[in-house]
Order: sequence, then structure tokens, then C-alpha cells
Amino acid sequence: MSATPLVVSRTGLVTGVGLDAAASCAAIRGAIDNFQQTAFRDRNGEWIMGCEVALQAPWRGEKKLLAMAARAIGECLEGFDRAACEATPLLLCLAEADRPGRVVRSDAQFLQALQHEMGFDFHQQSSVIAQGHVSAAVALYRARELLDASVASQVLVAASDSLLDGAVLADCEARDRLLTSANSDGFIPGEGAAALLVEPLRAQPWGQLVCRGIGFAVEKAHIDSEEPLRADGLTSAIKQSLREAGCGESILDFKIIDASGGQYVFKEATLAFGRIDRTKRTEFDVWHPADCIGEVGAPVGLAMIAVLKAACEKAYARGDNVLLHMGNDDGKRASMVFSWHFTGG
Repeated sequence: MSATPLVVSRTGLVTGVGLDAAASCAAIRGAIDNFQQTAFRDRNGEWIMGCEVALQAPWRGEKKLLAMAARAIGECLEGFDRAACEATPLLLCLAEADRPGRVVRSDAQFLQALQHEMGFDFHQQSSVIAQGHVSAAVALYRARELLDASVASQVLVAASDSLLDGAVLADCEARDRLLTSANSDGFIPGEGAAALLVEPLRAQPWGQLVCRGIGFAVEKAHIDSEEPLRADGLTSAIKQSLREAGCGESILDFKIIDASGGQYVFKEATLAFGRIDRTKRTEFDVWHPADCIGEVGAPVGLAMIAVLKAACEKAYARGDNVLLHMGNDDGKRASMVFSWHFTGG
């Protein structure tokens, strides 16, 4: 049975290549990056490359995460009055609670600080989802539950994170995840924030980006394990999202993934799609926005959705039906099926 469709009506983005969604998506479309030397060095004493968000003040730590989140949320809610904002639940996506060097000390206090930064409190059903890359899918699933229960007429999903932190970089380098002078099979660290406003599908005289299915699974052969990779977890997540969407893989036109560097994610993505693909295709594009914004952590899933929405609205998407998937280092996997949909008004 098909799941309740969920419409992404608005987006907000703060990245190293743009301080709003329009600028960020235009830069990503043009394959423009902002990779520069950071203030951090690797174990060989060489400068680490990164993608930093340039705000009006040189903030660091929680203060910068708050500033980026508030800016992305503000873009998403522009034009709404205070009453509408306070009636909207916020699902705030953050880094995994056990990530070494995690900047946020208390999720509850961070949420309170963000509401103080915004100047109002969100709906009482607001909560924090600290699950890294897969947070976006978890949040959309939760948003769907809130909308189905008529808790609110719209839900805001937001994320903020940064890997430009000494402790985070040291851990990533120790696990050979970071691109350094001694490791070419790694990612470039970044930071950023993203926000989406989601609501139920209604008839409209314009196109709408609809999330039709969401799937979850766990990969035993994750990147830090020693088991042979068969992509069982990601394959299962993709199949579940297709079942929820009530469709087969043949409708998919291209996909967007959270790959940020290193062979593992690309290999896993290829294996997983190869196990479900039964369609003869002449081409099948794979987009990975991290090529421009770096490894941004928790906001990556929302950034992928924002990029997709911009591509559909400006008619440069490779089709109307798209697969998005992402995964955490601990093996958690998530998949989503989106369609650019016209209902008529």
C-alpha cells in the first residue's frame, strides 16, 4: 500500500558556496566549489582542505551552528507571521550523539537556544533527531506521522552541522576517512545548514516535489567493519522505499546520493542499485552535491532534497522520478523516492 505523499513546499540552505538556497543550488549546478585551506593540519603537518561557511562574524562551535540553522530556517519561513511559526513543529537534525568531537553538548539546550535565536518557540511537538546523514529521512517519516495525525498543517525540518573541528577531523583522519596529504581516498570536510517546509499533498496549479516513499535498513558491512560488502542494507532500504511509493525501479530517472569522497559509498551505491535494476537504460545520472559543499554531516540529506527541488523547478532535472539515499558510518541506511508531480488546481 502506498504511503501518504508529502510535499516539500519551501527550502532554505546555507553552505560554503552560498548563503541561501538559490545561490547554493546555482553553484552546485555549475559544479562550483569553495575548497580552501583550513586552519587545521594533518598528521604530516600539511594544511587540510575544507569548505567553510563565511558568515558576517567569525563564529565557531555551537554559536556558528545556531547562526547557520537560524538563517536557513528564516529563509524557509520568510513571510510567515509569528502565529504560523509557533504552530509549526520543528524537527531538528543533528550529528550522531556518539560522534567524536561533536560540537553540540546538549540537544535540548541547543533546541532552546535556537528558538531563542529565532525569537519564538515552535510547536510543542518539536524534537531533535540526532542521527547524522539518515536524519533527513527519519525526520520526513516523523513529519508524515504528525501530518497524518493532524497535529499541524505543516512541519519544518532543519539541520545544522560542521566537521570543521579539530577533534572531529582527528577522528576522521585516524579512521582514514579524511582527504589528506597521505590519504587520497577520503572526503573534504565542510559545514552548513538546511531547512525544508513539508505539508500534505493538495491540488495546485503548479508542480510539487512529493516524497512518495521512505525506507530504512542496517548494513552489517559498514565502512568500519571487516565484513565483505554486498550492500544488503542499502538494497533493503531502497526496496522498502519503492514499496511505500507503490512503484517499481523502472520509473526512476536518476539518483542523488550522499557520497562525499572515498570509494566505499560509490561501490555500495553501485552494488545496491545493480541488485534491483531490471530496466535497460542508456543512461542513469548520479548526483552527489558534496562534490561542491564537502562532507557537511547531518544537513546532507536536506541539501540533496533542496538541490532536487531547484532542479525540478528550473527544468534541468534528468526526469520526474528520483531516488535519494544516504547512510551513516555505523551502518544505518535510508532511501527516499521523490516525484515532480502535477495535480492541477
